[in-house]
Amino acid sequence: MSSRTHWGTYHQIADALRSRIAGGEFAPGGALPSEAALGEEFGVARTTVRRALATLEKERLIKALPGTGRVVCTAEERESAGADSAPPAQYRRIASDLRERITNGELAPGDALPSEAALVREYEVSRGTARQALSELEGTGLVVAVHGKGRFVMRAETTDG
Repeated sequence: MSSRTHWGTYHQIADALRSRIAGGEFAPGGALPSEAALGEEFGVARTTVRRALATLEKERLIKALPGTGRVVCTAEERESAGADSAPPAQYRRIASDLRERITNGELAPGDALPSEAALVREYEVSRGTARQALSELEGTGLVVAVHGKGRFVMRAETTDG
């Protein structure tokens, strides 16, 4: 296998996990395997797994629970999530704000994103919430984490439709 994964591999992983959820292999309320375990199973990097999981989170098939990992949403959770008009979770608002700063050019490719600590201060949220916002952006491929250095803008977001 090459050291680079084929573009869109995360879509295939998301499809496989979606089928397994629909087929009952992962029961509502049940935990999914860890990112590391899924990466090993599919032979891909954790960032690829994160993209697949972010897709399923956006579809409200799964949700992240601090200290637990990702679990399958129940039918009631999916229905209420689609029906209510509650404001987005704090991490989604932070991620959206950062995405806007990237798309409007305030943060250009190669620029460092604010640190978790800076986001904690700016938005008055927990470190976990700040980390989740940054992870969401990593999952989309918009941001890359460099160990010991921080998170950096990868590319400008495109309009796919």
